[in-house]
Amino acid sequence: MTSGKTYTLAGPPAPTVTGSSPLARGTVAGPPPRPLTRVEQAAVMRLLEERRPRPLTVVIGSSRDTVSREAAERLAAAWRERGGTVLDILDWPEEAASWLRQARRFTAQAPDAWIVTGQPTGWVQMGRRLALSTDWDPARTVATASLAVDDLIAQGGIGTFDHLCGAHRDGGTWAVFRTLRDDHLSTRSGQA
Repeated sequence: MTSGKTYTLAGPPAPTVTGSSPLARGTVAGPPPRPLTRVEQAAVMRLLEERRPRPLTVVIGSSRDTVSREAAERLAAAWRERGGTVLDILDWPEEAASWLRQARRFTAQAPDAWIVTGQPTGWVQMGRRLALSTDWDPARTVATASLAVDDLIAQGGIGTFDHLCGAHRDGGTWAVFRTLRDDHLSTRSGQA
C-alpha cells in the first residue's frame, strides 16, 4: 500500500543565500508555463484557506509571460470571489540586475500571504533576493504547478524556499522541506 506521497531529492543544492549577491549561477530556462487548470486553481485556494490564521490579504506575483500573467489574474479573481483582498499583482523578469525593486514591492504591503506563478528561472532569482533583502516568508507563500520543479531547490539554495507549498495541475499539492519536495498526489482524476 502506498501513502500517496513521493519525495524528490533535488540534486546538489546551491549554497545558502549569503553575501551581497542573490544571483543564482547557471540557471537554465525551462519550458514556458502551461495554463492554470481549474483544479490547480482550486488547490491553490484550498491551500490558502487551510492556513491558520486564514489569510485575508494577498499579493500575487508572476513571470512576465502571457500565460503567467493570465494565471495571476485568474488567481486574483478567485481570491476576491472568496472574500479576500488582493493588495497588489506584480510581475518580474526572467533576467534582471538584482530583482530588488520587485522584491521590495512584493513585500511592501505586508500581506497575510503571497501567491506566485511563472517560470522557475525568474522565481529562483526573485526568491533569493526576497530571502536576502526582505522579511518575506516562504511558509506564507503558495505557488502553482509551474514552480514544482527540482531546479527550484537546487538553484535556490538550502532554506530559500523552505516551507513553500503549491498545487499540481491535477489538484495534488507539494511542499518544500530543505532539499526535498514532498508531493501529495491528488485523489481526483483528470485535469479540467
